[in-house]
Amino acid sequence: MSEPPRQPPEPIPVTLLTGFLGAGKTTLLSRLLQDPDLADTAVLINEFGEIGLDHLLVQHFDDATVLLASGCLCCTVRGDLVEGLEQLLRRMDNGAIPPFRRVVIETTGLADPAPILHVLMMHPYLVMRFRLDGVVTVVDAVNGAATLDEHPESVRQAAISDRIVLTKTDLLDTPEREAAAGTLRDRLRQLAPGAPVLDAARGEATAANLLDAGLYDPASKIPDVSRWLADEAITAAEAERRAHAHDHNRHDDRIRAFTVATEAPVSAAAIDMFLELVRGTHGPKLLRLKGIVKLAEDPERPLVLHGVQHVLHPPSQLPAWPDEDRRTRLVMIVRDVEPAVIRRLFDAFMGLPALGQPDGKALTDNPLAPATLRR
Repeated sequence: MSEPPRQPPEPIPVTLLTGFLGAGKTTLLSRLLQDPDLADTAVLINEFGEIGLDHLLVQHFDDATVLLASGCLCCTVRGDLVEGLEQLLRRMDNGAIPPFRRVVIETTGLADPAPILHVLMMHPYLVMRFRLDGVVTVVDAVNGAATLDEHPESVRQAAISDRIVLTKTDLLDTPEREAAAGTLRDRLRQLAPGAPVLDAARGEATAANLLDAGLYDPASKIPDVSRWLADEAITAAEAERRAHAHDHNRHDDRIRAFTVATEAPVSAAAIDMFLELVRGTHGPKLLRLKGIVKLAEDPERPLVLHGVQHVLHPPSQLPAWPDEDRRTRLVMIVRDVEPAVIRRLFDAFMGLPALGQPDGKALTDNPLAPATLRR
């Protein structure tokens, strides 16, 4: 009797730990790795400079920890990240290190997280063995506002996060500093409305609160779409933003988080062409996209979407709707793009063109549209 075919192993969740220089990422990581829930965790630490020192502060340093010392995790060194992840897999598969259930990647403070997420979403082998669990961004409560003002990369780090950790709140020793930290919290909530802001000094930045931020509940294996999309929080933040337009911070005005939703089923061709046009036209400005789609061809099995800039993770279908909300919902975080522009495109492809605006056919027939959209 032949043996049943071997099932591929469950993808290993990966948490990306980012934040600007001096925010306290390594201190947080060192504390997290003392939690029994992270006992079987592999750690990749990216150090800027020829000699990495921060990894010496990580108490969980062992054979399953790899130090990437060739510089920032960015487009020029993505091969190092791939090699580091592949090395971990080889050593685990060969029995050289104990099996690990999770990976944490700590970036340098200068890193743009997007290229790292591209690797996890698009590498043909790694996408089968790993899955992105979430992005955790660490922000210094004392210097965070000035950092956001002066360094655009820190704004992007906060905007695409799933969880934000506020550090050094124990140093807020005057009413003025307390007030400034409150303003910073409000600012972070506007930048990333779907990301809870957790206070490290108050013990809120635990493994339970920071990890398992992905689509699936690790205990039940049932998708938790509402938690993952956080579309209600983003919709509420968008309404508040409109109501207090004059309070915007001029640097953060470039980042917008919003939702696009419809109760009508969407054809696979329409959603594919819409996404292709958005990515082709606004790719670098589309910081992150999450979504669930009610397909006209298969309305009982929703399509799950996840993208960063122009890169879209291979879509997957759920076996059934996980809750009562069966709308198509797309959550987008963009830079230098008005949500109304995206919404008009979406309405056009859904067959709801506004007065004076092209419909989906006009867009795809346009010789200036991306070649993949033209028939």
